[in-house]
Amino acid sequence: MDQPPLPLPTPEEESATADLVRRATAGDREAVEGLLAAHLSRLRAFLRLRMGGAVRARESTEDLVQSVCREALERLDGFEYRGEASFRHWLFQQAEHKVIDRARFYGRAKREGGREVPIDRRRADDETLRGLESLFTPSRDAVAREEVQRLETAFAKLPPDQREVILLARIVGLPHAEIAERMGRTVSATWTLLSRALARLSTLLSAETP
Repeated sequence: MDQPPLPLPTPEEESATADLVRRATAGDREAVEGLLAAHLSRLRAFLRLRMGGAVRARESTEDLVQSVCREALERLDGFEYRGEASFRHWLFQQAEHKVIDRARFYGRAKREGGREVPIDRRRADDETLRGLESLFTPSRDAVAREEVQRLETAFAKLPPDQREVILLARIVGLPHAEIAERMGRTVSATWTLLSRALARLSTLLSAETP
């Protein structure tokens, strides 16, 4: 479960992303699609783990992905590109706001006595699975579909700070300096928190194994 940090983008990858952002901001549809396609698997994984049971019972991950992407495109002209990591952080902030908004909406509906209409639970697709692979051992070539529900269950049992550090480090892929700033901790403290969170998640996953 314990893994090295995600590799930083190469200068060529940074340049390519910067070019896509520039072209997308200018209205180039092909660039827009390319820009979002590079982040879809991690975006799906982030939303699947972050949305929680109340939202997951009413909306599919794919519906939220489409909504986040649509709103991100509408706001792209106000984004100032400062590197690939900054774009990724900005995109996942849009996803975070979407989840919070939907949770609040369904919370209000429940208080007002609205009837719950659960959706059919969709099986995780290959793109979502690729986004979740960073939470498993490097020796595992792919995450089995039946493990995704176990991962969701185990992840939900973690304390909020452990869930956040895993999402930021393993799904969003932020450097620890940015994670530390966002969480109000030192860099060494976020490393320790991540190590403990991954160890706890591994223990919980083992307990969930049939």
